[in-house]
Amino acid sequence: MEVTDNDRTAIRFVISHQIEAFQKDDAVGAFSFASREIKAQFGTPENFMRMVKTAYDPVYRPRSVMFEKIAYIEGFPSAQVLLFDREGRLIKAIYLMQRQHNGNWKIAGCQLIPI
Repeated sequence: MEVTDNDRTAIRFVISHQIEAFQKDDAVGAFSFASREIKAQFGTPENFMRMVKTAYDPVYRPRSVMFEKIAYIEGFPSAQVLLFDREGRLIKAIYLMQRQHNGNWKIAGCQLIPI
C-alpha cells in the first residue's frame, strides 16, 4: 500500500493534534487520536494520559517537533518525528499509524529512540 501526499498530510495532522492535546492536558482529545487497540489497552482517557506523562514525556511536553519521512515498519506506515524534550535532548519518535475503515488515520503505537 502506497502512502499518498493526502495520507502524509492526514498523518501529520493526527500526530500534531494529539501532541497539542497533550500540551493542553486534554486527555479526551489526545485519546481520540488513538487506535481502537490502544483505547482497549488503556480503557479511559485518564489512564492513557497517565501512561503518556510517565513513559512518553518528550511527546507529552516537547520543546519542538519536526516531521521527517514516513516509512513502512512491519506493514504499518510509520511517521518519524524528531522531538526536543524539556531538557533540549533530541529524541526520535516513531509513530505506527493505522488507517481505519472510514479512511481516517489513528495512532497505533509510538516508540521513542534517543539520538
